[in-house]
Amino acid sequence: MNQLTGKVALVTGASRGIGRACAIKLASLGAKVIVNYNKSASAADEVVAEIKRNGGEAIAAQGDVSQFAAAQNVVKAATDAFGRIDILVNNAGTTRDNLLALMKEEDFDVIIAQDLKSVFNCSKAALRQMMKQKYGRIVNMTSIAGVVGNPGQTNYSAAKAGVIGFTKAMAKEYGGKNIAVNAVAPGYIPTDLTNALPQEIKDGIVKLTALGRMGTAEEVANVVAFLASDEASYITGQVVSVDGGLT
Repeated sequence: MNQLTGKVALVTGASRGIGRACAIKLASLGAKVIVNYNKSASAADEVVAEIKRNGGEAIAAQGDVSQFAAAQNVVKAATDAFGRIDILVNNAGTTRDNLLALMKEEDFDVIIAQDLKSVFNCSKAALRQMMKQKYGRIVNMTSIAGVVGNPGQTNYSAAKAGVIGFTKAMAKEYGGKNIAVNAVAPGYIPTDLTNALPQEIKDGIVKLTALGRMGTAEEVANVVAFLASDEASYITGQVVSVDGGLT
């Protein structure tokens, strides 16, 4: 029997990149997966189709989880479909990079909403069901930008640092209810978000890693799956860097 058999997992922003890899990995371990997406319906349907091709169970659920009501609806779609929610992977997010002097106020506000408030929205929405079950595993996607800061990303670094503080506080609040809350901080992982970076910046980042290479979305998903499993039952409030030794 797979280690997540009987568990229900909601992955936000799961139509591509790291979220997609997490959804596929959790399903491969036996979890029933809700693939959340905002705009990429066809990509989300493809993730669901891939999971089903491999013998898993999944549904897609549309919703902009930076909006509180939409996040509640996505969680409701999960519990309506499968009767419970055991695992929440808060992965939804985006970037709007610029130097602070050139950054528009809207570019700051959007990133705080997409990358930080979405974590509040979904965690709060899932909490009641997890408390009722006396069981929950929440894995929040932060970034090394939230740990060390990244030039040109004051908005993104602030949001991702906020995710770390949120993770540690929530872990302390709900550990007694058997709800573990951890964060994963990826380093340089090629995705649609990072592909826009100039090649010389990519090469420079790779040189800074101890392993001398980029990571993969699957390598991040492996750590998320571990933290979502009962093998990590005594781990909470932690930030695990998956960065090839960059930090």
